Amino acid sequence: MTTAVATPRATIGSSDASRKRRRRTSLRAWLYAAPATAVLILLFVIPLGLAVWMSLHDWPLLGDAPTLNFPANYAEIPDERLFTAAVGFTVKYTAIIAVVLLTLSLGLALLIQESKRRGTGVLRTVFFLPVVTGLTTAALLFLGLLSPSAGPVDDILAWFGISVDFLGDPTWALISTVVMMTWRFAGFYMIILLAGLQAIPTELYEAAAIDGANKWRALRSVTIPLLRSTLALCTVLIVTGGLVAFEQFYVLTRGGPDNSTVTMVMTIFRQAFSQFNLGMAAAMSVVVLLGLVLLNMLQLRLMRDKDEVA
Repeated sequence: MTTAVATPRATIGSSDASRKRRRRTSLRAWLYAAPATAVLILLFVIPLGLAVWMSLHDWPLLGDAPTLNFPANYAEIPDERLFTAAVGFTVKYTAIIAVVLLTLSLGLALLIQESKRRGTGVLRTVFFLPVVTGLTTAALLFLGLLSPSAGPVDDILAWFGISVDFLGDPTWALISTVVMMTWRFAGFYMIILLAGLQAIPTELYEAAAIDGANKWRALRSVTIPLLRSTLALCTVLIVTGGLVAFEQFYVLTRGGPDNSTVTMVMTIFRQAFSQFNLGMAAAMSVVVLLGLVLLNMLQLRLMRDKDEVA
């Protein structure tokens, strides 16, 4: 009889203790996440909210107080010819840099993965070394090298009777920037892809070899499918970086020649700090942000593993 009464009380007591334990665990988790959450709110959510608020107003950098003019800023964006031209150029640059960086980085990662010789570690360090250089510093370095007045590259090519206007011709200005960005970032994406390659079990390659697959077939049937998530990560990072490109063009080409290398972010910068129209600059920023979010969602959906979807 005593046992029959004590069992429900013990169950209730155990349930209360379990609930308190879960509450303490939840509170501890919130405390751990609090610093990161505070930084996220302070450096992302509040600035984003301010940008959206500014985009709804006629907000001059100097002079009169802001006044509500929604949706005038958004309606005028298609009429900004420099911005629409910058959208086309930025997409073109992003497509080129994505193909070049992914191809070269994967090639370097495969080269190091397959190399069994001594000195591979040195090779990996050499490829990664430009990553420690700041982007602005790298752009200044290439500006010095390619400058027609002070750079050594023009003089070296002149010995062979070759003359190239690296920064004065629209095509060569784009190529020069792509080369600089490839030199700066290839090692970074090589390391990410190398980590993905090393996570692929060697037994799969041995099974493919037993089935008669050569190197090319193993690359197509084993390496690329199992590297899908790593490639998706690299693609998202490269495309996002390409669409918000600023420093490389601002330092190396200044948007020239004839505004042929002006990117979307450079247009926003000019709108805010040359034309002092913060409202229009904020509206452009919101449009670019929405485009980035939609594009990244599309990329992740297209590159998602079929097994993961199932």
